[in-house]
Amino acid sequence: MSTGTGLRPATSSLREITGLPPYLRLLAGTQFAFNTGFYAVLPYLAGHLGDGLGMAGWLVGLVLGLRTFSQQGLFVVGGALTDRYGPRPVVLAGCLLRIAGFAWLALAGSTATVVAAVVLTGFAAALFSPAVESETAREAVRREQADGTARARTLAVFSAAGQAGAFLGPLLGSLLLAAGGEWGFRAACAAGVAVFVAVLAGHAVLMPRRAAVHRERPRGGVRHLARNPRFLVLCLTYSTWLLAYNQLYLALPAEVERATGSQAALGWLFALSSLLVVTAQIPLTRHAAVRLAPRTALAGGLALVAAGFALVPVTPGGPGGLLPGAVLVTLLTCGQMLLVPAARGLVPDLVDGRHLGLATGALSSVSGLAVLGGSAASGLLLQAPAPVLWGALAAVPLAGAVAARLLPSGRAAVRRGALRGRGEQRTVGTIRIRRHSRDE
Repeated sequence: MSTGTGLRPATSSLREITGLPPYLRLLAGTQFAFNTGFYAVLPYLAGHLGDGLGMAGWLVGLVLGLRTFSQQGLFVVGGALTDRYGPRPVVLAGCLLRIAGFAWLALAGSTATVVAAVVLTGFAAALFSPAVESETAREAVRREQADGTARARTLAVFSAAGQAGAFLGPLLGSLLLAAGGEWGFRAACAAGVAVFVAVLAGHAVLMPRRAAVHRERPRGGVRHLARNPRFLVLCLTYSTWLLAYNQLYLALPAEVERATGSQAALGWLFALSSLLVVTAQIPLTRHAAVRLAPRTALAGGLALVAAGFALVPVTPGGPGGLLPGAVLVTLLTCGQMLLVPAARGLVPDLVDGRHLGLATGALSSVSGLAVLGGSAASGLLLQAPAPVLWGALAAVPLAGAVAARLLPSGRAAVRRGALRGRGEQRTVGTIRIRRHSRDE
């Protein structure tokens, strides 16, 4: 009996993936492959730069910072190009640049060539990701209008596929590093190249050859977003989430080292986060989509994240001293599973469809800039007493949860208990919502 219960989330998730329309399956598979290739290389880049190439620590940090800026900071460029030319050419260009970047990175030996290769790989993602994400959001809305499947459910499949790739990629990279000896990093880069060659070929064949989203160049996109207070509130809210998420790379390692004397156990906590998303994202969103308005899911997810930070200083150390870190990772990940599909699903409701790609990119770019400034401030707090540190970190997502209440509830909002019985339907605005049975 317990075995069947344990398998239910996995089989439910599999049905959710296979039940996607073919084009959405392609986009979800793309996100899985993209993250697999990316994370086969990225976790080992710092070690390669420091140990393999002998770079000083400050230079390694600078190179990694340039990679982040060339990706997150330039998302808005990829989004604008997607609006102008459509997703297909932007995705194909992103794949070509990522292939060239990884191949160059495998061979780069000087600081200048390493910087150029790293910036190239970051810019590739700045093209690829906004195109795929905005196209997924557009298709999720179309599916919602066609059959009543809440867009958050579709976006949850996309998130889970990406997280599965983020879980598999480091395993692939570690195997290649272990087997390749001094050539291990180059082998990981070669695996990344192979993955992106496959993604490029798949999209060249399968991605629709349709016209650009708009035949004429969309004008006034930046002004449209800058004068859109609801979209700016969403950017502010999402920024608090990304700043909180960034603490997995800043405050969590410091906590693990404080509790255990080293950061060796950090990988297990990251694995816990990935496994939670892979196994629970789709079932959680499937049920939340018909019970919570997107705005409520966004605010509730941020409140869970805030609770995770607030509980760290008051949680007993537990086995190995890792219980506070495990509580933080669990609540932060649960909050992520609620809020990310909800936030992404709200974007099409807040902006003109002509600027959806630009808005998708701007959401990440604005949030990335906020993280750049906020991380410096949170870094200064690492030496503060635990209640001050974790209380300040909890206040950030809590402020985001309050700000989220200023957003519209979302078109697919369905109150708890509003729908009763199998197959019963209700119309919310122009979108039909259907409650599915527990066994679906």
